[in-house]
Amino acid sequence: MKYLVMVQGSQADYEAMQGKGSAQSPAWSKEDVRAMYAFMNALNDDLAESGEMVDGQGLAEPARTRFVQRGADGSAEVTDGPYGETKELLAGYWVLDCASLERVTEIAERIIQCPQPEGAPDYPVVIRPIDEGSGDVGC
Repeated sequence: MKYLVMVQGSQADYEAMQGKGSAQSPAWSKEDVRAMYAFMNALNDDLAESGEMVDGQGLAEPARTRFVQRGADGSAEVTDGPYGETKELLAGYWVLDCASLERVTEIAERIIQCPQPEGAPDYPVVIRPIDEGSGDVGC
């Protein structure tokens, strides 16, 4: 079964990884960032080797986000991010093809072990099964 595995972050976290700490997230050193990337690269290599990796991507900072919604008159309203009403956004994801929910949960337990500086926020790893139904419902 395929699963979407998601990690969250905020604009403050992306800025912290660039060395600009705040009350929400302490500044990361270059060594902290290297350790995080080394951990994620090793994880991705292991998932590719096991055949469970379908796709995985880190996403650009929320400040580079665009929000498109239907306005009151039905036309599109386009706004650039980040958005004050949203604290955490999707920071990265994997699409994994795993034999069971237990297996993808083991992977999520590994993801939460990713190194980060002391005081950095801990976000949950979210697992969502991908509905591979008949395709009768959709846009």
